[in-house]
Amino acid sequence: MKLNTKKFALLVGIMFFTAFAAVAQTNAATNHSTTKNTATMKTFLIERNIPDAGKLTPEQLKGISQKSCSVLKEMGPKIEWLQSYVTGNKIFCVYKAESEELIREHAKKGGFPANVITEIGTVISPETAN
Repeated sequence: MKLNTKKFALLVGIMFFTAFAAVAQTNAATNHSTTKNTATMKTFLIERNIPDAGKLTPEQLKGISQKSCSVLKEMGPKIEWLQSYVTGNKIFCVYKAESEELIREHAKKGGFPANVITEIGTVISPETAN
């Protein structure tokens, strides 16, 4: 059991590290963008409980992505999807948005669960150790 717990902790750590690194890269790229108001946007990690998410086909994932993008386009520049991580029964998504309410609105309009929404306060990486 401890081995499974360790593997799970390692997986979660890798996902969070990758999410934080993606956020840092996106922050660097979007700071020069004039299409998004990044000064007032916060970064959120969304946990979506989706049974058998890891078994979704590429076509199903494409459909989910297209639905999300169409809702985001409708909602305007106050919310942005950065990327997502698909696991066995969950999808973890990283978004930038002006508020948690916009994340909930996106989930409702898209028909996606948003079981846990966590605002990311600080991003760290191996560079933080230097």
